[in-house]
Amino acid sequence: MAKSGGGRQRPTLEMVAERAGVGRGTVSRVINGSAQVSPHTREAVHNAIAELGYSPNQAARTLVTRRTDTVALVVSEPRDRLFADPFFADIIRGVSSVLHERDLQLMLTTARTEAEHKRVGDYLSGFHVDGALLVSQHRDDPLSTRLAEAGVPVVHGGRPHSPDQPAPYCVDIDNYGGARAATRYLLDRGHRRVATITGSLDMNAGQERLRGYRDVMAAAGIEVDERLVVRGDFSVEGGAEAMARLLDNGPAPDAVFAGSDMMAIGGLRVLRERGLRVPDDVALVGYDDTVMAQHSDPPLSTIHQPTVQMGREMARLLVDVAIPRMVEAETVTLDTHLVVRESG
Repeated sequence: MAKSGGGRQRPTLEMVAERAGVGRGTVSRVINGSAQVSPHTREAVHNAIAELGYSPNQAARTLVTRRTDTVALVVSEPRDRLFADPFFADIIRGVSSVLHERDLQLMLTTARTEAEHKRVGDYLSGFHVDGALLVSQHRDDPLSTRLAEAGVPVVHGGRPHSPDQPAPYCVDIDNYGGARAATRYLLDRGHRRVATITGSLDMNAGQERLRGYRDVMAAAGIEVDERLVVRGDFSVEGGAEAMARLLDNGPAPDAVFAGSDMMAIGGLRVLRERGLRVPDDVALVGYDDTVMAQHSDPPLSTIHQPTVQMGREMARLLVDVAIPRMVEAETVTLDTHLVVRESG
């Protein structure tokens, strides 16, 4: 029998069965959650497990049940972006809360380069996880197709950029509606030279927020000077660089809608360096409603998106629907709303 490093015998399935006064098969059924065990017997087995300190052999259990009790969360961004952006922290909080309730483990990884996507795709396709959650996918991200071909259940956090990327299970944010609300608010405040700093345009969120901005400007009868549309990348530095280009290369805006709080905060720094006051000279609205938006100077008007709820819905959809294949497809879209503070 197996022994621990200190020479003490490690509890076995047979020892649990003997302590509980049942057969080895009954103990296995209890551990694997079978309903074909009486409440009295189940309680006896659980008591024996607790008294002996027995821990099931996960590898052997996986061979029998084909379940690993592990879910992967893949963020398709560089590792430093994962830890710098509060958006991802909120997603992880939401996902973790649901998995904790279900006694499931979370495996967190990033993948942005071709080599990283291949490594992650190989691992997830090798029966190491029960399913995967994909966040922040770009146009060139191959994981959707790779995992679909391997039969790995997947839930997307946000619609993929391309309709060619399979996404039968998805939790999305109303990016278009949020961008419309931000742009309309700035117009209602009397601004007419409203610029936008877009997010990454190889992502659906970036495209939808730009579309919302353009549609509201068109509905107001305002022809957008293309120099007022500057591309960013959802990061602080990307927002700062975009704001500098906006101020240097075109007509001075009287308001800016930034496609994320991170970009808005980077832009706020540049406006301050140029001696421009917010909101007196330039009004500024972000998107996300992160903690950073509340504590910027001035506090940032922004679009609130329920990111923690998004993480919870992703985990619920994967565990309750995608893995057991309860339905062939399901999409959840979460609403947004404007939060007015001092920047706009």
